[in-house]
Amino acid sequence: MGEQQQQSAALPRGFQWGAVKAGIKASGNLDVAVAYAPRGANAAAMYTKNQVVAAPVTVGRRHLASTGGRVTAVLVNAGNANCATGQPGIDACLRTCKAAAERFRCIFDEVFPSSTGIIGVPFPVDKVVAALPAVQAALGETPDHAELFAKAIMTTDTKMKVARAVIDVDGTDVHLFGAAKGAGMIHPQLGPPHATMLVYLFTDLAASPASLREFLQPAVERSFNSISIDGDTSTNDTVLLLASGASGVSLDDRIGEAFANALELVCGSLAHQIIDDGEGVTHVVTLQINGAETYEEAKQVAKAIAHSPLCKTAWSSADPNWGRLLAAAGYSGVAFDPNRVTIRIGDQLVFENGVRAALFNEAAAHEAMSAREYTIAIDLGEGEAACTFLTCDLTAEYVSINADYST
Repeated sequence: MGEQQQQSAALPRGFQWGAVKAGIKASGNLDVAVAYAPRGANAAAMYTKNQVVAAPVTVGRRHLASTGGRVTAVLVNAGNANCATGQPGIDACLRTCKAAAERFRCIFDEVFPSSTGIIGVPFPVDKVVAALPAVQAALGETPDHAELFAKAIMTTDTKMKVARAVIDVDGTDVHLFGAAKGAGMIHPQLGPPHATMLVYLFTDLAASPASLREFLQPAVERSFNSISIDGDTSTNDTVLLLASGASGVSLDDRIGEAFANALELVCGSLAHQIIDDGEGVTHVVTLQINGAETYEEAKQVAKAIAHSPLCKTAWSSADPNWGRLLAAAGYSGVAFDPNRVTIRIGDQLVFENGVRAALFNEAAAHEAMSAREYTIAIDLGEGEAACTFLTCDLTAEYVSINADYST
């Protein structure tokens, strides 16, 4: 039994995907997408922890709770977040779910809605409802159909984000496919009931909603909850995992480890793609925080550095300003002795014993930081816990994109 990530692997059985242009995006690109499970699917989800939540997050939570974790259709629109739209926004979301339920012949609560786009603009419910017949006609099971779904959910993304894995279970293949969007407003803090980050994961494994939740939470913690582009947490962040059961293989102790590894592979790939396609990103930075007393403290230090404008702007010009890294760690709220800290940029030791490293080579560190991707490793010297956190630089292009976003 084994698992491997394969961009060319077959798609999970029991699902269809499709997308159309409904006229929501000003660009005229694909903007309404549906993932359909003709026989239904069990599901688990994790949502934003932002106190301000969009209408589809509210409705999606209700629907999963009322069905006990059953989903037949996932309805996604891009170009409008349907957030801060009051009761009319809730009503509009419910209307789209009702129309989708009639179109796909399922109960109303088995439609799971998602939206992404600008906040505070009235939701174009008529456009979404009018697009449903065309979306239904566009549904299919091929990679091309799945890619249309992935493209339709994009906003400021410059490329679609997909990942696949396959698990061999005694000669039977179990498939996992993920599609995601996100390029700005990316600092997911997802929790149970578990620009915006939307992630949809599909498998043909047979699993209960409770089992899916058990596997989803650790996979999300080490992937989507361990990335940040700009430190802003969206009102619409959603990760949804659906299992059709069409493979005939059940999720049990025999294949639990293999499925967990495959899920981690797919989530990790999608998380990396989100950072790599971040708005204005020129450098992807892995923060490896070691020597902490707890994982939580290691992550706290990583977040302080990842959210520091001074660190992020230094990365944009490949400036090995280790003092900014040390200062950000110092105000993170985590106690440590600076004299026991070591900092490495790539292979370069830049700080140890409370001072600049004697062999620090600034030119070599600059060269390492000139690469598209590199690692900054910090050892706090306090314990054995560690955290890996993925982030990026902050550039003038990011400022330009977001200064003009709503205009």
